[in-house]
Amino acid sequence: MFPLSEENKHVAQLLFSSGTCPRCIFRLCGVDLHAPYRRSSKELFSDLQKFLETEKDELIVEVSNPPLKKIRLQEDGMDNLSGNGEEGVSATEDERIASEPSNLSVCNVCLGILQEFCEKEFIIKVCQKVEASEFEFTSVVLSVSFPPQLSVREHAAWLLVKQEMGKRSLSMGRNDVVQLKEAFKWITHPLFSEELGVPIDGKSLFEVSVVFAHPETVEDCHFLGEVCPDCFKPAKNKQSVFTRMAVLKALNKIREDDFLKQFPCPPNSPKTVCTVLGIECTHGAVFVAGRYNKYSRNLPQTPWIIDGERKMESSVEELISDHLLAVFKAESFNFSSSGREDVDVRTLGNGRPFAVELLNPRRVHFSSQEVKELQQKINKSSDKIQVRDLQLVTREAIGYMKEGEEEKTKTYSALIWTNKVIQKKDIGFLNDLKDLKIDQKTPLRVLHRRPLAVRTRAIHSMETRYLDEHHFRLYLKTQAGTYIKEFVHGDFGRTKPNIGSLMNVTADILELDVESVDVDWPPALDD
Repeated sequence: MFPLSEENKHVAQLLFSSGTCPRCIFRLCGVDLHAPYRRSSKELFSDLQKFLETEKDELIVEVSNPPLKKIRLQEDGMDNLSGNGEEGVSATEDERIASEPSNLSVCNVCLGILQEFCEKEFIIKVCQKVEASEFEFTSVVLSVSFPPQLSVREHAAWLLVKQEMGKRSLSMGRNDVVQLKEAFKWITHPLFSEELGVPIDGKSLFEVSVVFAHPETVEDCHFLGEVCPDCFKPAKNKQSVFTRMAVLKALNKIREDDFLKQFPCPPNSPKTVCTVLGIECTHGAVFVAGRYNKYSRNLPQTPWIIDGERKMESSVEELISDHLLAVFKAESFNFSSSGREDVDVRTLGNGRPFAVELLNPRRVHFSSQEVKELQQKINKSSDKIQVRDLQLVTREAIGYMKEGEEEKTKTYSALIWTNKVIQKKDIGFLNDLKDLKIDQKTPLRVLHRRPLAVRTRAIHSMETRYLDEHHFRLYLKTQAGTYIKEFVHGDFGRTKPNIGSLMNVTADILELDVESVDVDWPPALDD
């Protein structure tokens, strides 16, 4: 059943004669059934011609009673003045409207988007590009970017429809027009799904984006910049001020009569079809989490680069992430962890939680056994670190690692030196101090990357083990975010109180180990 009714016939003929494709005629007449759009362009063209046969004859007869709205034809050198100098539609224009467009002509509204780019041949070309990209995916989301001038042309066509419908006491609101992207999706989504063998899912992490352009009509939008200059603001990441959103804003603002003075209605027929600027495949980030132990006192957590010069040959981040990057075939990564240790500090016990965001990975499906083998590969590659509980996690789950970070506790073991001779009894009192509050001004050693502030932290408990007259071992359980080295030596009085002031000695820290990071994430796995 043909989707247009008798009341649409006159408008459909006007549009068809001006060079509008059948699918755009459906859109402009408010046809929101999917099935008619999915028929081939050839069938639609033939059926529309049959539907309009009687209307064509009637339209030619109506030349003496032209539409009231003036029509400007810019490219063919004709203006909107009739022979007697009065505004109207000239006989020549009516002859053009009444003539049949070529079956091969490019639509004056969609510029070919709903013609050859909705056919199976184009879908196959896109799918070949997708398959060549070697991404793993079980669903796909298709995104398209159309030239902004399409909105201008659609607006012009809608004004024509609105005017002609009004003559017959019918209405056609702007929202009644089916959006180009909607029609494109109705046609192409089933074809893409069939060709790729996976469902189209708007929430899919795998995206295929197609960008269209039409250089011939790029200046269609420019008059809007003169009429509505406040709608077009330069943006750093945009090559042109004539973005789709800016054009739509201007079209909502411009008065109909001002628009009709500046742009032909119906739009002129283009000589060329849209071009495809690019077809790009991207996959949303995947996240891998685990816990790491660091056994070296010469290994930074992240690459240590000062003034462009690398200070250490590797880092915890690189020893872990380089393997993940290769296996997941990702473009890049972001590493994060629950706190960090200094280059000369070891992380022992059950390790420190970490997460790696892998950007645009081509491989995303791994069995638990494959992840376990990946963990073993990382652990065999270096004796400086070890990884445990390696697993795939969601973006949301990473929030657990950072959630309430400063309320968490961490346990340390420190080797302390004192300038004065000490006995076992001199350190015993430290064992009795509970929830000691200290004020720490931002340490001098991190002042270049941290804002100056005074932070109050808690030393929940301490336990001492006497070694000799100048050394003892100190075990601390503290609030996360406490600067342990500064708590020992005082940082020139910037941390108060400190071990030195509490014992009335000059104290320094020789070795520091993180014994535990009390964050219950990620979940422990059975190795």
